[in-house]
Amino acid sequence: MDHRTRIEEALRLIFEGIVELKEQFPEKFTIDGRLVGDIGEVIASLEYAVDLYVVQTPVHDGETMDGRKVQIKATFKDKLTLTVVPDFYLGIRLFEDGTYEEIFNGPGFVIAERYSHRSGFGQKQLSFPPTALLELYRGVSSAQRIPRRAL
Repeated sequence: MDHRTRIEEALRLIFEGIVELKEQFPEKFTIDGRLVGDIGEVIASLEYAVDLYVVQTPVHDGETMDGRKVQIKATFKDKLTLTVVPDFYLGIRLFEDGTYEEIFNGPGFVIAERYSHRSGFGQKQLSFPPTALLELYRGVSSAQRIPRRAL
């Protein structure tokens, strides 16, 4: 079984468990949070040429073989977040059936150029809809993207 299939199956099982827990504790067990970040980082380390940092850092989660620093964000909701402009940003949307999709893969300055006018940009956490990031992503050349790992 390849790593993508294994992740999809594990996510499906996680959601089955969350449904069970929410039935007993409806105000608890939202899926976004550290668990989602960890899932996104694991996917990125398996799918992309990114080596994760062992110690958590404030802006970047890992780097490529050529030293490009990467922030990895994941969500099950309809938004991805950004606080400080990273060197490179990899945004992934996760789905309850265990599948996932790349929303943005490229330099952080691309997002900054488009959204720097927003109040608090670069100073506080802001949310961006996946559709807006996908639109920006279409303009990112393949040379500017974090490459996928050879399988």
